[in-house]
Amino acid sequence: MFDLIDPTTLLLASLIIFAGALTQSLIGFGLAVVASPLLYLVDPQLVPAPVILMGFSISLLTLMRERASLQFNGLQYALLGRVPGGFIGAALLLFAPAPILGLAIAAIVLVAVLLSVLRFNLAINKQSLFAAGVLSGVFGNIAAIGGPPMAILLAGKDAKQFRAALSAFFIFSSMIALAILAVTGLLTWQHISVSVLLLPSVVLGYLAANRMVGHVDKDKTRSMTLLLCSLSALILIAKSIFELAS
Repeated sequence: MFDLIDPTTLLLASLIIFAGALTQSLIGFGLAVVASPLLYLVDPQLVPAPVILMGFSISLLTLMRERASLQFNGLQYALLGRVPGGFIGAALLLFAPAPILGLAIAAIVLVAVLLSVLRFNLAINKQSLFAAGVLSGVFGNIAAIGGPPMAILLAGKDAKQFRAALSAFFIFSSMIALAILAVTGLLTWQHISVSVLLLPSVVLGYLAANRMVGHVDKDKTRSMTLLLCSLSALILIAKSIFELAS
């Protein structure tokens, strides 16, 4: 199985996934925002399919913990929007050169950071949920970063309700994203096999978060996460521009 990925890449990817899983377990989203730009720097083949699979796993674990706070009202409209958005994202993934995808991933991360900092207060209705789902689908199938549009829309909820609602959305939207990637030939058995190797890092991140939740300053955690995401996005931009210039 280790012939699928060299040990150094596996170690780096595992550390990145651990950090992402820890972040998502603490604040409700963030695995892909943390992991995608860094994993793309390590090995572009690790984005988006393995990140989506890891996101599905941590969302399932988080929902099990927060299931008592789940309110699914209206999320079906966001999931409907995820379908056309996912096909748009997959089309871009199929035809864009690697450096352009690197720039796209970095841009998505920076937009996600900016929107998280601005903290828009948007009305939650059928139209806004569908629009957030479309954006989530585009971002998700390009870079596995489908969380920020929904996180911004649901930001007014109680922390437990926020984590529960996002986790439920991620579980179903990840299945939609993986189905679209499979149909378009962008999900392979190699992706699934590598994801199995990375799964222990998700579990460890979740268990570590369980010991920390309630004992950490979530605002500081969020600020450090956004800073890390911005830095990794800027590094990815520099790398992609260098590749385009070469």
